[in-house]
Order: sequence, then C-alpha cells, then structure tokens
Amino acid sequence: MSGAKRISNTAPAILSAVLVAALLVVAVCLWPVAARSQSESQPRYGVITETDVMVPMADGTLLAIDIYRPAAEGKFPALVERTPYDKTSSSEIRVGAHTYFAERGYVFLVQDTRGRFASQGDFYPFLDDGWLEHRDGFDTVNWIARQPWSNGDVGVLGGSHTGQTAYMIAPTQPPALRAIFARESASDLYDHWIYRGGAFEHAFVTAWTARFFAPDIVTRTYEGAERDGVLAMLEASVSSQQTGYWNLPLTDYAAFKSIAGLQFYDDWLAHNTDGAYWWQQNVGLQHHRFQVPVYHLGGWYDIFLPGTLNNYTGIAANGGSALARNNQKLVIGPWVHGPTNVGQVAVGDLEFPGADAVSYNGIRLKWFDRWLLGAANGVMDEPPVLIYVMGDNEWRTENEWPLARTEYRAYYFGGGTSGSIDSLNDGTLSTQAPRGAHHPHGFEYDPRDPVPTLGGNTLFVANGPRDHRKADQRSLTYTSDVLSRALEVTGPIKAVLYGVSSAVDTDWTVRISEVYPDGRSINIVDGILRARYRESKTHPTLIEPGRIYRYEIDLWATSNVFQAGNRIRVAVHSSNFPRWDRNLNTAESPETGARPQTALNTVFLDELRPSHVILPIIPR
Repeated sequence: MSGAKRISNTAPAILSAVLVAALLVVAVCLWPVAARSQSESQPRYGVITETDVMVPMADGTLLAIDIYRPAAEGKFPALVERTPYDKTSSSEIRVGAHTYFAERGYVFLVQDTRGRFASQGDFYPFLDDGWLEHRDGFDTVNWIARQPWSNGDVGVLGGSHTGQTAYMIAPTQPPALRAIFARESASDLYDHWIYRGGAFEHAFVTAWTARFFAPDIVTRTYEGAERDGVLAMLEASVSSQQTGYWNLPLTDYAAFKSIAGLQFYDDWLAHNTDGAYWWQQNVGLQHHRFQVPVYHLGGWYDIFLPGTLNNYTGIAANGGSALARNNQKLVIGPWVHGPTNVGQVAVGDLEFPGADAVSYNGIRLKWFDRWLLGAANGVMDEPPVLIYVMGDNEWRTENEWPLARTEYRAYYFGGGTSGSIDSLNDGTLSTQAPRGAHHPHGFEYDPRDPVPTLGGNTLFVANGPRDHRKADQRSLTYTSDVLSRALEVTGPIKAVLYGVSSAVDTDWTVRISEVYPDGRSINIVDGILRARYRESKTHPTLIEPGRIYRYEIDLWATSNVFQAGNRIRVAVHSSNFPRWDRNLNTAESPETGARPQTALNTVFLDELRPSHVILPIIPR
C-alpha cells in the first residue's frame, strides 16, 4: 500500500474494548478531516449583519453584497461567495457558513452576481466573472480588501456555479487573494457542464435554466399580467419537465421562447462544438495563471467530477507559482451534487458508512485558518489527496492522482453467456483477449423510445448509485464471472468500442455496474460519445453507414472495490434520456433537428476489433 494511508471505519471483533478505544483515538488523530487542531479558530464572536451593500465594478455597475462580520473591533480576514442564486439563500447560507465563519473571526460575504436579484447589470452566466471585459470577481476582492474591517487577506469559496465563480477569480490574480476552496465545479464548461462527449446535458441544463435563472429574469423583465402569465407558463414547464424534455427541436423549447433574457441558453445550443466561444471561459486553459493554494472537493457521483479532478491535477502541474503548484488538495466522497449532500451516508440506493466523517465547514475552516491566519495546524503536512473508497467504505489518503501504483487492465467483451441477465445478448466480460472471429452484437436504437435515465452523475432526474436492471435489459450487456476475491478499481476509466451504424450519426453509451447476488446492477461510472465527435470536439464529421469505427469513450473516474461474490457488468446502448439529448441518427444537428430515424448499431468483439473497457486496478 505504498503511498496510501488507510483509515478504516470498523475494528476486528476480536479486539478488546480497551484496544478498540485506543485505535479509535489514533484514527481520529490521523483523520485529516475530523481532528480538531489546537490552533483551529473557535466560535467566540457575535455576528453583525449588513445587507444590500452596493459594490462598484470598474464599469460603474453596482453589485449587491451581504456582509456577516464579527461583532468586535479590529480587522479580520474575509471570505466571499459570488452567487447567481440569490445571496439571501445561497449554497453557503444553506450550510450555515455565514454565521459559522463569522463567529470564528472571519468576515463572510455573499454577493449577487451581475444582473441577478439585488445587483445591477445584465446577466450572462460566467462571462463577467473571470478575465474578460468585466472582471467582477477581481473588482469584488479588491473592494473587500479596502474595507475598514478587512486585514487585507481574502479567501474565495463556493460550489457548483459559485465554485465556478471562485475558480474564475484566480487567473485575474487580485493582490489580496490568498486561497480558494471550490466544491464540485468545472474545468471545461463545454465538456464538463453543458455537453459531454458531444451530447447535450439535457436534463441538467434545461431544468437548471428553467428553475434557477428564468424566474428572476422574468420578474426583472416583465410587469403585471404579462409577468404573471410568463411565470405561470414557466412553472407549468418545470412541473411537467418530463414532458418538456421530449420537445423537438431543442431550440424550440416553448417555455423559453417568450423570455428575452435567456439568450445564453440559445447560445449554448448554437455552440454545440468546442471552440473560441468556450475557450474564452475555460478554467483549464488558465491553470498557468493560478497563484494561490486551492482545495478541491468533489463526489464520485457528482455531475462535475471531471472538473474537480482536472483542476486539481492541472494546477498542481502547471500553476503559475510554486505556492500554487505545491499546495493543491483534493477530497472526493461518495456523494451526488450539492452542498447539503457533502457528508451524507445514504446516497441513491446505497449507504456509505463513515462518509459523514467529513465536516464540510470543518475542513474549510482548517484550510482558511492555515492560509488566511497562518495557523500551524498541519493541514499541509497531510497527504494531498483524500478519497472515499466505496465497497471497502473507508477514507484513504494518497500522495497523487491518479495513483502511481495503478495497473491498467483491459476487460474484453465476449460472445458467451454469463447467465446473469435477460438482456439483448447477455455477453461475457473477462481479461482474456478474444482470438479469431466472433459474431458481433447488434441492436436497434429508436430515438422515439430511448433507454431512460435511472441514475448516475446528473441532476433533476434520478441520480447517484441505483439499480439499473431495467436499463440493462434493453442494452447489450457483458458480465464477468463471479469474483473470487475483492477487486479495487480506483482512477480514470475508459471504454473502447468497435462499432458500425446504419446511420450517418448516432450515440454510444457505456455504463459499468456492480452486480450483486440478488441481481441488483448498481451503476459505478458511465459515459457517452456522439459519433460525429469521435475524432474532434471542434470539427465534427459524420460517419459512413456500414463502416466500422473505433470509439473511445471517457467514463470519468471512481474508487470502488468490487466485492467477492459480485460481478462486473458493462452495458452498451445509444441513449440515456433525458440525461442526454437524443441523437436523431441523421445529419441534422441534434439541437435543431426534428425528424428522428431508427438506426441499427452493432458492436464488434473479435480479435481484430476487440471492444473492451480499461479499468485502473489497485493491487491489494
């Protein structure tokens, strides 16, 4: 186990009560997120609240900010969240961070971003938060540092959209910025937020726009009966979202057509290839300009998992200063997206004992105590990576990501019968590479009858680890023999398919599940690739019907121990709806097309075209 520190949640039954107690004391002392340092800030202040303080940006636009500061004389370090979701009920307010930190000697601020709620200006997600014409994050940090209650040291925090606004401040290098804590956000907005593998993140992006952006835009834009009518139509679309997802074309979503302030949604659909529009707001292209330490938090079932991992590895390798490169930290738990899910034990259909050992505010307090107060609390003496290993259900520290001791192993699709599932084909999965010819496996994909979303790394529909037997039955499946011993899979995962289609474009979806003796097929990772993007995200090309192509599909990453007595299953299809929009199997843009066609898609598994997945195996 070189390079790892394991912290188990259970003790052998044969230990005496005294020994168990002693081990628990040692575990708490070692656990990087649970131990209380003597230098950790304590709650000792009352809180003074100031609301709707107007902060001037460089162009004269005023952005509203709420201030929660210690009720005491003197100067204090400050923490700020910048949110489009209403500063009075932001993600930080929901987890009580405003009072938690203010009681411990920090000035805590929450700001409405440009054009949102109490702030002036026109709203367009992300573009005004970073390094472009408007640098609202930069201006805000500079304003905070000049206030009479500020000691000149500022930290930035937040998650999801507010984690993105946090990341986007760093490349502008405000002099007062000392450290960042970002939860569950993106590196590449194109491939980690709006699209994935060229497919539109339909269930997430459409519902996100309808629920969180549109109502305030309508309230600010319309008046009287017209406003009430538009809000009523919007509410109806949200309450019947499942019906709205089926609308074609995507660009003709009725609830959005009457709302003038949603140009950004149309722009996202219009820019369905990567390029300059997305590059101008790509955090990953700015890693070399990061100058400060960053703590990254994510979840194995979070929709923004790759952004968390890529920002950690990218800044650690390419940060603009040694301070940044040498002081990145990463924690990944077994969670779905959202601040109140951090530390949850029950996730989807599973429970993860000990996941609640992470105190969200607690690990952030220790982080900011170190970088804003100079506390000698040992946070940087700990290994930089902390992951929850599912299956073993324990936290483990690591020295790097991906793990240096990883052994990447191919698991090949086979034409035999696993006897574990009534699916389209019930194939086998093994480390034995195929030899000679094997009959390929085909299926019909009809966009009018897609495989439904049952779980995974998404939002606003079923998410997290859930039983996928009903989806498996409609897919090609490849299932291993029963495992004779536990198998740890920790790291990035990909699938390699050799496929042919009767259409000029189609999608390939791949999911890996852990199959239990009772038949449950619990998803671990999945992914999608739109065939026209097989070679390039910037220059898509249609495929030739009947021609075999090689497709490499990113399944993101995990840390999961497949238990002895269970099986590994790979399921292949061409849909996962409404999580991703439906490929219509035509030359039309899937975002503007309206005429679906059925495609016959086939997967090959012979010696020359051995479809497989590549798993990162960790020696036990």
